[in-house]
Amino acid sequence: MSHTCMNPGCWFEIAVADLEAARDFYAAILQTELAITDDMGPNPVVFFPHNDEKPGIGGHLYPGTPSRDGNTVHMMAPPDLDAMRERITAAGGTVESADIPIPSGAFFYARDPDGNSIGFFNFNAKAQAA
Repeated sequence: MSHTCMNPGCWFEIAVADLEAARDFYAAILQTELAITDDMGPNPVVFFPHNDEKPGIGGHLYPGTPSRDGNTVHMMAPPDLDAMRERITAAGGTVESADIPIPSGAFFYARDPDGNSIGFFNFNAKAQAA
């Protein structure tokens, strides 16, 4: 191999039934503008903000068949888990778990309106009492 990967993950995709509705949901919960782009390949997509010069990975939404039983994509939850939980429910998603503490912070599971499993993590979080 010509180079060694620091982390095996490099990109994520989330299949959605309605690209415009999914863009609106993710824009609301991530508190950012998201645009549909139709010049990057065979399908229109919505890219999540990312910076190729910084550590981390990027991803996008694409029109496809959502999988309620598929993989879980984890994203950061600024400024905290409570605020993210409120934005998710206000935008039409569902919160699926209590906060789960791990040594570096805490996260919880949720679902977008298409049923895709998403997790939200915060380094500074302390899990809420169940």
